[in-house]
Amino acid sequence: MINLETARKITAAAEKKAKDIGQPMNIAVVDEGGNLVSHVRMDGAWIGSIDISINKAFTSRAFDISTKDLAEHSQSGGQFFGIHVSNHGRIMIFAGGIPLKKEGKVVGAIGVSGGSGEQDHAVAEAGAAALK
Repeated sequence: MINLETARKITAAAEKKAKDIGQPMNIAVVDEGGNLVSHVRMDGAWIGSIDISINKAFTSRAFDISTKDLAEHSQSGGQFFGIHVSNHGRIMIFAGGIPLKKEGKVVGAIGVSGGSGEQDHAVAEAGAAALK
C-alpha cells in the first residue's frame, strides 16, 4: 500500500533527482485506487504542471502503464488513439508517469511534470526506484 510515509520516501528520491539535474518539478504520488496521497511543488516549478503531474500519476495507475509507453500507442493509427479524451480529460499521454510496483503488483503511481519529457521520466524513475 502507498501510505503517506511511503509517498514521502518516493517523493524525496524524485526531488533529489530533480535537484541533481537542476530542474524544479511537481511530483505527485497516488495509491492503488488512483487517489492522491501526496503532491510536492518544488520551489520554482511551474504552477501549470501541478495538475499535469497529478493526472500523469492517475493515468499510470488507471492503465498500469507508463505515460511514456502510453504515448507511443496513442498516436494517430495506434491502438489507443483518442484515449487522452477519456476519463474527463485526465489522461496524460506524454512521459512522466510510472506505475509503482511492489512484488510485481501495481500499488500506485508517480507523476512528474516540469521539465522535458525525458527529465520528467527520469525523475519519476528515481522516485519509483525508492519503493523497491
